Parts: sequence; C-alpha cells; structure tokens
Amino acid sequence: QVRLVESGGGLVQPGGSLRLSCDASESSFTFYKLGWYRQAPGKQRNLVATITMDGRIFYGDSMKGRVTISRENAKNMVDLQMNNLGPEDTAVYYCNGYDNESDYWGQGTQVTVSS
Repeated sequence: QVRLVESGGGLVQPGGSLRLSCDASESSFTFYKLGWYRQAPGKQRNLVATITMDGRIFYGDSMKGRVTISRENAKNMVDLQMNNLGPEDTAVYYCNGYDNESDYWGQGTQVTVSS
C-alpha cells in the first residue's frame, strides 16, 4: 500500500513563505527517497528537492536557495519550507516517493503566489 498526502498549499503574497508537508505514514514501507516536484500550467513537472533516508539532499535549480527540505524517517514524512515566493512559483506541488524501483505520487497541492 502506498499513500502520499500533501498539505500546506494555498494563496500567498509575493515575498511570502509556505511550508508544505507530505504524509506517507499510511504507506506500508519507508521510502528510500522522498521529494517535491512542481508543475505549472502548460509546463512539464520539474524537480524542486529530494532527500534520501540517510539525509542526502538535492535541490533543483528552480528554487535553490529559497527552499529547505526535511524529513522524519520514523513518521515517513517530508516537508518543504519555501521562502521569498514569487508569481513564477505558482504551480501544483507534488510529493514523490521512490523505493529504488518505482516512483509514487501524491495528488498534489496548489500553491498560488499573487497579490
């Protein structure tokens, strides 16, 4: 069983911050890698950040320097702290879990940056 549930999206003003959370605790195993991707309307899904069970982190170019990813292995959860958001960050943000064989996705949470 795999279940990834995102929360924390919403409307934020330019320059603001949001913290996204992904709860994978109902999944039957702990993911080797958890991460966040985003997809803006009419564009492809792009990597924001990933973190492995042993804490190795990778940040994509799109939000590097403005985001921090963290995870709690015991709870099978991953968070994404996003700062200094701009209108270009408006997108659906997806939680991703990877178990060394397959990718799994949550339903996504909308982030809208607008004044």
